[in-house]
Order: sequence, then C-alpha cells, then structure tokens
Amino acid sequence: MRALWRVLKLLLGASPKAMARGAALAVTVLLMGVALLGLSGWFITATGLAGLAGIGIAFNVFQPSAGVRLLALGRTAARYGERLLTHDATLRALAALRVDLLRRQARAGGRALARLRSEATLTRILADVDALDGLVLRLALPVFAALLTHAVVFAMLGWLAGWPVALTVAAIYLPLAALVLALLARSGMAPSREGEREAQALRRGMIDMIRDREALILGGQLAARETALRAGDQRARAASGALDRAERRAGARLSALVALSVAGALVAGGWLAQAGGLDPARAAIGIFVALALAETVLPLRRGFAELGRMVDAASRVDPGASAPGDDREGQETERAEAPILSIDRPEARFTLNRGEALALEGPSGVGKTTLLLRIAGLMAGEGIAIAGHAPENWTEGALRARVAMLPQRSALIAGTIRDNLALAAPEATDDTLLQALQVVALDAVVRDRGGLDARLGESGAGLSGGQSRRLALARCVLRAPDLLLLDEPTEGLDLETATRVLDNLRAALPDSAILATLHRGGDHVIFTERLTISRP
Repeated sequence: MRALWRVLKLLLGASPKAMARGAALAVTVLLMGVALLGLSGWFITATGLAGLAGIGIAFNVFQPSAGVRLLALGRTAARYGERLLTHDATLRALAALRVDLLRRQARAGGRALARLRSEATLTRILADVDALDGLVLRLALPVFAALLTHAVVFAMLGWLAGWPVALTVAAIYLPLAALVLALLARSGMAPSREGEREAQALRRGMIDMIRDREALILGGQLAARETALRAGDQRARAASGALDRAERRAGARLSALVALSVAGALVAGGWLAQAGGLDPARAAIGIFVALALAETVLPLRRGFAELGRMVDAASRVDPGASAPGDDREGQETERAEAPILSIDRPEARFTLNRGEALALEGPSGVGKTTLLLRIAGLMAGEGIAIAGHAPENWTEGALRARVAMLPQRSALIAGTIRDNLALAAPEATDDTLLQALQVVALDAVVRDRGGLDARLGESGAGLSGGQSRRLALARCVLRAPDLLLLDEPTEGLDLETATRVLDNLRAALPDSAILATLHRGGDHVIFTERLTISRP
C-alpha cells in the first residue's frame, strides 16, 4: 500500500491546481445534489401542508422554485466542469507518471535495460500505467468529495433539521459504508488481480500467435495454441465475473444502507416533529437528504473493486523505488598483469591486449553476437574476464566506461546530430564531435546536411543504414574505451568506405583493444589476428 500512496502523491502533484479545482467542483456537485433534493422535499411537503391548512394562496412558491431551478442548472454545469477538469488533470498526471517511469528506466544500467527489452515487459508497463488512471478518478477524488460532503451536510442538517436527525444519518452512513467498501476491496482483490493477469497473458498470446502463425501452421500447432488462448479467455472472463458479482453484492448492501438511513431520518424527524421541536416540512429535509447522500457512496464501488489491480500496478511503477539498475558493490580495479579481454569458452579461446584487434568470423547463427553481448555484460556467461574480472563483477558505471559496443541495430534518437553524439560525450566541443565524424567518414555527409544541427527523424530517419551505423560508431569513438566491441561494423558499406573507417578507427584509438564480428573484411591490416568461432 505504500507504493500506492507514493503513486497517488505523484499523480496529485503533477497538476495540483487542476486537481484542486476538480475536487472543489466534485464537492460542489454532491452538495448541490443534496441541496436540490432537500429543498425539493421541503418545498413539496410545505406546499402540501399549506394546502391542507387552507393557506396555499398565501404560500410563496416563487423563491423555492427558483432555488430548485438554480440548483438543478448549477449542478449540471458543475458536473460538466468537474468531468472536464478531473479528466484533464488525470491525463496530465499519467503523463507525469510515464515521464517519471522513463527517467528511472533511463538511469538503469545496461543489464537492467536488456532485461526490459521484451514484449511482455513493455505490455506490462503500459497496462500498469493505464490501470492507475482510476486511482484518482474512481478512488481518491470520489472518497475525498464524499467525506467532505458528509461533513458539510452533517453541519447543515443539524442546523436545519435537528442534531438527532444529523447524528442518525451520519451514524448509519459513515461506518456502514466504510464496512461495505472494505469488504468489497477485500473480496475483489484476488479476482481483479487475476483478471488483469489473464488479460495481459491473453493479449501477449494473441500477438505471439499472429506473429508466429506461419510456423504454427507448418508445425500443426495452430489448433493447440487457439485452444490455449480460449482457455485463458475463459479464465479472464471468470475473474471478471467474480469481480462483477462482488461489486453487485456491494451495490445491494449500499442500497440497503441508503434505505436504512432514510428510515432512520424518518424516525428521528418524526420524533422531533411529534415532540414539537420541529415543523413537519423541515423534518422532511432529513429524509430527502439521506436519500441524496446515496450519490456519495454508490459511485465508489468500481474504484474499491479494482483496488487489487491498482495495488499491483503501483508496486511495479513505484516512484519511490530505485531504478532497476546495478546496486552491487562491484570490482572497479583492473589487474595490471591481466589482458584487457580474456575468453575461455567452448566456442572460443583467446586474449586481447591493448592495441590489438581480433576479427571474429563464422557463419550466421553460430553465436558471434551472443558472445559480444556476454562480454558487454548484457547477457550472463562464464569464462569471460575484462581486465582480470568477470563482467558481472564490475559495477555498471565502471564497465560502461571501459567497454563500448556497436550493435547490429543502431540506436539513434529524433533530434539533431549533435544530440545523438552528446549521448556519449555531453561536454564534448563541436571540434571533438566533428573529429569523431571524420573518423567514421561521415563528416562530408553531415556538412552537406547542414552540420551538427541537422535534424534526424525517429530512430535516425534521414540517414541510410550505413550512415546510421557510422553515426553510432562515432559515439563509440567519443567514449575512447579500453575495449571496443563491433558487431558487423562494415555491413552496408562499400569496400573503400569500409577500409577507410577501419583505418581511421585504429588511428583514433591506438591503445584500444578491438573485437569485431565480420562476414567480410577480416583480412584488413588493423586485425592482428583472425578467429573462426565454432558452435558451443
């Protein structure tokens, strides 16, 4: 529950003024509804009593009827404003939650980010943020508005209809409604969690089936996969049905509570009227006010029914939790006598010292990329030592300062070329950035596009595949790592450009150890050794 409170604090703090205005309008709507029904009840009762007494012609009907119309129109306008402001504030709050979540993930290390790169995790994050939209709209604001409305109504009812009536209504409503809603939250905890879990599994299963449909058809597994998805759908429906039944039971109990409160107000008001302490018209106010207060508790059912879903979602996106990075006290000192890289695995055995370069060759699918990922600490693996220590024994910061990797898929962002290079060297000068671009033979391309301030689209749109890879390689050059891992660095380049890039790379990083996986170009002069990797 602490995580839920922290998420709620973040949501409310994202747009506090809009939330406060929305809450004020929510209270206004409830108070106007209570006042409308209370005034209408008094008006009807007083008019009837005046007619029975034969003084109906002298009764002023204009002011009460004007008040009824004012409250009805005001309530409608306040309801519209309340919906507009609270929904707008909630959308702003969810945007702030997404930004906070992304910031924490951005601070995570490479190992944690590698674990996040799965469809299940991304789908889970999106669903968790969506689940929390009801935390404000269905739970926090309605509960706050209900409690404040009951406090104001208690005071006004005690003044107009007598304190016995006010105490009776409050004593029935507040404790019994809290009990009913607590029971609903408890009974709905498991089915709301189960329903959300099964819904996510069903969504992922559908995506997987559509993506792998050809393989499933060829393997004769399509019918079995469909049967499994139908079973998951049935489980999700069963959990949803259990939650709906719990909510309906709570609705029936709350309706009975409203009837009991109306009966209590009738008895208390009748007793005061019979004792002569209150006229019958004012005694009727308590009855109608008790009936109108149903609007404060009945809408709370859905929020309390989905509390389990919200608690689970909040525990995963908890803003008070640390980023899923690397909190271990890792090794940060290299062994002076150890090589920069030492590999002793079934598929390959070699060492790399400063200034050496090795070309790793082999057919596709043999595991060259996997080996690079293990060396970079993005996948677990034994038999790997960087400066004498296994990758997992280095802290995230120390490992990234020592090792840089160029993957097959270039990771570029929408923005300027300077923005993309600044990811590796935020404080680098323009001259330094241009020198890095010259190393990867991209300086002329950038100059023709308008220089470092030339803008790129999403994922580097505007550059060719080879140009995108060279821009990502320029970031590695800016890091000047002790160990540079290159996964097919010359892919998409003509022979002349590939030769130029490799020559410049060694000249710019003379002391760096370079390990490159290649389909071609392994005979280049910069590579002091070539090794063909075998299947482990």
